[in-house]
Amino acid sequence: MTDQKRLKDCPEWDYLLRDFYEFYRRLSAGGSVKIRAHQRMVRERISRVLKSNAEVRAGESVDKPVTAHLQRALDNGRQERHGAFIRAIEAVRQHLVWQYGYEKVPRGLERKYAYAELAGPTGPVMTDEVILGLVLFAPGCTYPAHAHDGISESYICLSGAVSENDQGVYAPGSLIFNPPGQLHRITVAEHNPSLLCYAWVGDQEKLANQKMVFSRAPK
Repeated sequence: MTDQKRLKDCPEWDYLLRDFYEFYRRLSAGGSVKIRAHQRMVRERISRVLKSNAEVRAGESVDKPVTAHLQRALDNGRQERHGAFIRAIEAVRQHLVWQYGYEKVPRGLERKYAYAELAGPTGPVMTDEVILGLVLFAPGCTYPAHAHDGISESYICLSGAVSENDQGVYAPGSLIFNPPGQLHRITVAEHNPSLLCYAWVGDQEKLANQKMVFSRAPK
């Protein structure tokens, strides 16, 4: 049974959102005006969620096959400069609902990928301001090309290493920015899982009704 409370009743969720905010405040934008604006927008949205004392619906966890790699990903992330953020994730781990988000998942991907929403229209922290979450990839995973309609997206690598569109390697502490409609494909290093946090910002209607589909490879 889902326990319905507010953020102020759930310190572990309140701390997690505040740590998320600080992550987007401290992380360098690398001189990019667009990334800096995105980071500011994420912080503004999180601030509104905190001030509204949003409802929290934290039920029991739901696992997927890839969550067998979660402990390794957390252990690796704890050794990085953002170890405090990893510990904030561990404090709510028993409430994480891992899912796929696609009606049809390519064969084999169901064992190598899943995401867990932290804040958004489907909770656990209920809000239509922003979507915050985690995505976990098994070693050697290839996440097919996809795009988001009307959504600005950023990933922060928490552990492991990933590449996007084969255009650079992102190690722990790196931020990946995808503006609306940008097609992106993710590959993961062979010997360790990768855990990333992500933020989506956009119009409330887009956040509430986002449909994700994979692009088809050219014939």
